[in-house]
Order: sequence, then structure tokens, then C-alpha cells
Amino acid sequence: MKIETVDFYYLAMPTITTEGDGSQDALLVRVEAGGLVGWGECEASPLTSIAAYVAPMSHGACRPVRASVEGQELSAPADIARIARVIEWDSMDLLQAPHTWSGIEMALWDILGKAVGEPVWRLLGYKSAARKLPYASVLFGDTPQQTLDKAKAIRADKFRAAKFGWGPIGRGTASDDADQFVAAREGLGPDGVLLIDAGQIWGEDVDAAAARLPALRHVKAHWLEEPFHGSAYEAYAALAATSGAVKLAGGEAAHNVYMARHTIDYGKVGFIQIDCGRIGGIGPAKTIADYAAQRGVTYVNHTFTSHLALSASLQPYAGLRDHVICEYPAAPKKLAQDIAANPILRDADGEISLPDRPGLGIEIDTRAITKYLVDVNISVNGSTLFASKRFIST
Repeated sequence: MKIETVDFYYLAMPTITTEGDGSQDALLVRVEAGGLVGWGECEASPLTSIAAYVAPMSHGACRPVRASVEGQELSAPADIARIARVIEWDSMDLLQAPHTWSGIEMALWDILGKAVGEPVWRLLGYKSAARKLPYASVLFGDTPQQTLDKAKAIRADKFRAAKFGWGPIGRGTASDDADQFVAAREGLGPDGVLLIDAGQIWGEDVDAAAARLPALRHVKAHWLEEPFHGSAYEAYAALAATSGAVKLAGGEAAHNVYMARHTIDYGKVGFIQIDCGRIGGIGPAKTIADYAAQRGVTYVNHTFTSHLALSASLQPYAGLRDHVICEYPAAPKKLAQDIAANPILRDADGEISLPDRPGLGIEIDTRAITKYLVDVNISVNGSTLFASKRFIST
């Protein structure tokens, strides 16, 4: 079969704020091939990603992603890898290309799974999918009391693990941050798995990050995520050498397998977090999951948006039974909640199982999300390169 159409749907909440919440908008990708439809989701600026798909060619190494996708043969996973190599070469100077391709790539796996009646994780070579332990992924409150209240609510909702991130962390003193960490621990309880996400706040300032380590050890934080810029590998390694029981986590900023490998090999992280909507899709993420397992590093998904993205992000390490923790968007905006008609829900033990249905196993509720559609028209010299479509019934 051949890739016939690729459609992008830009969704957004009525009001977008500066909070570090990536569920305020979304870019869904609908691909049709051989009479089958697959869905994916890009994790980046929607308009920029659309532009990377349709932008006029600047030169031979800066071609639009569309030139490498539409009309291509799609019969096996090797075809997805082949298209990815073409994009990597022909769009090497188009820096948004991996983000744009990521959503398309997910949709192609979804189609292949539907074509053979198998879930994507089985196409990736896993015989079975292990249950994962989801952690509630939320933002710190503006005050320790707000963080305490959030943590209590998470515990009441029977999550066994939680991650608190961004917010005021790193913007005040180490003592201020310590108060936030203690509030999170108190609310979560002594047995809950507590994870901390600094959101790259310290750039490459190792001393500033190290000043928080005593407090993190005191609350028995399982990891400190993204203390530095995603590519500040020297800073990661320096902090990792002294962090002790508080392992470092990072990798969501990796836009290709090389950056992810560097985060492991040079950054010395204990947890590698990969976002399928950024790294180039499910295939590259699987490569890193295998690499991490060989290196004794724990693979974790990065997902803060919809359950379509959640399903895609779980596929690459579905069968890795020793890599059980997973990010779970606990309080996304209503837009992200409405995307999946059949979300991935926790069981009585607080764990989740990957869909066993063909493809990614997620049904898109086009009726529910129509109200979030953003009207987009991109034109150059009077010629329309992109115009929004309404959802197509499937």
C-alpha cells in the first residue's frame, strides 16, 4: 500500500497560558494508506510543525517533510525506517523535521498494526506487554501548601508514584525548594515513589543543582529530572558523580537517537526519558529502549499530553519487564482528555496495561475534539500550502 494522504489537525484550548503544561494544545496527524487510517501526535509547536511539512524547499538539504512522505510505499516496518532516512538526509537543515515526522511515524505504525491485526508492540518484536506503574505527572503548586494539597489528592486517587515539576523550583533559594519537596513527600506519604522535575532551570549550573541534593535525599526522591539544558552532558555527568541515591533523569529533549545515547553515555543518567513525539517516533524510541537496557539504564516514557501519545510512548519498552515506571498525564487540560475515546485506565493495583488491539489501540473521538480545532491557512505568493480540514469520519 502507499501513503495517500497526511492531514494535520491543530487543536487548542480557548486560552493558552505560560504554565509549563504541554496539554494546552495538540497537533494530531491522520494518515491514510491502503484504505486504512492511522493516527499520531506531534509534541511541539503545532504551527511550526505544520510549516515544516509544507514549507517551500530552501535547497537540497532543506526540503519539506511532505516531499519524503506522500506516495511512499508502506508495507512493513522497514518502510518506516527507510522514509525516516530520506527525511534525515533531505531535511537535515529543517530543524523541526523530527517533530513533524514523529507524529506521522506513529500513524504509520498504527496503520501497519491494523493491516496485520496486531498491536504495535508485537510488531516491535515483543511477545507480551508488561504492566507498567504509572506516576501522576503534575506541576508544583505556587506555594508548598498548594503542592501538599496536590500530593494528598494524588494519594487519595490511589497513585503509588507521583512527579512534581517546574513551577517555582529553582527560581528562589534552595530552602524554598526544600519546603516544596517536603510538602510533596508529606502529601504523597512515606511509601509513595516521589520524582522531581526541575525543567532545565539551572542551565548548566552544577553548584545550584547540587545545593538541592541534601533536601532531595531527605525526602527520598527517586530521581531529579532535567536539572540542566538537555544537551549539557558535562553538567549532568558532574552532578551524577555526587548525587548518590538520587539518580538523574533526562532525555525528553533528545530529537534523535544520537542525543539520547549521549545523554546515557556522557550525561550518566540513571533514567532515560524519551518522547516519541520528538525523537522521530516509535522506531528510534525502541532503539534507545534496547540501548538503555544494554547499558543498565532504566527507560521511561515522556508523556504529558493525550492517551494517544501515551499509547505510542509505551510501545517501545512494552516488553521490558524490569522497566516498569511510566509517566501518566494525571491532570491534563480537557482538550487532551477528550482526544481518546478509550483512554488507558489504571487497574485495581494502580497499574496500566498496553492496548492489545491492532495498531496503537486508541480510538480518536473526533466529535468531542472538533470544538478545539484551530483554523489555519498558510500561503506563499498567493498559493495555499496548507488549509485546515474538518475531521473525516472513519
